[in-house]
Amino acid sequence: MEKYYVVMYSGPFGYIKPWTAVRDSETFSQQFLTVSIVEGLEKKLFPELLTETGDVKKIRRHRINYCGIDIQLERTWSKGGFKFTKEKGIYKTNQSTLKRGVMLMPHLYLAFGEREDAERAFEQSICLCRNEDLLFPGFMKEMESASFDSIPGFELLPADRDTGFKVGHNRFAGGAEMYGKLSVTGNPIRNEQE
Repeated sequence: MEKYYVVMYSGPFGYIKPWTAVRDSETFSQQFLTVSIVEGLEKKLFPELLTETGDVKKIRRHRINYCGIDIQLERTWSKGGFKFTKEKGIYKTNQSTLKRGVMLMPHLYLAFGEREDAERAFEQSICLCRNEDLLFPGFMKEMESASFDSIPGFELLPADRDTGFKVGHNRFAGGAEMYGKLSVTGNPIRNEQE
């Protein structure tokens, strides 16, 4: 049985932008990490891997769960910056308000194959996709793969076009299409007391 060194990260909010969302007026957080997100987390934790592309090398598995979804309003404007016009005495801007469904109190479990990698990861904070949604390390522990498999949550498993669904384009692989199969263990929506 495989052994993992697991670091659990938590924070008040987490948002994973779906690849299909560009300027949707209402978007809910994606509930799983794609291959490129996991690779981006790995490169943040281990900057010596920044020059390498391809498979994730140190993070063996991951699992995410949360307490609920909260709708937050986010003020945005077009790429060119803030602009306004006056038409018939009324000021109009290029700003809009978007509704973001963010995860409340997410827990992200990252499983490493080496204790040294987990120890380095345990000394750092991460964010899922938005840099304002910081997650901090809560604990690090050694686990058998069967124990990790029993953690409630979402995990995207690798798949191909025939066995999975499209989850985006991999920015670390020249924009190649990514496919996955969603694995749901237990109830991924935790009670706040857990």
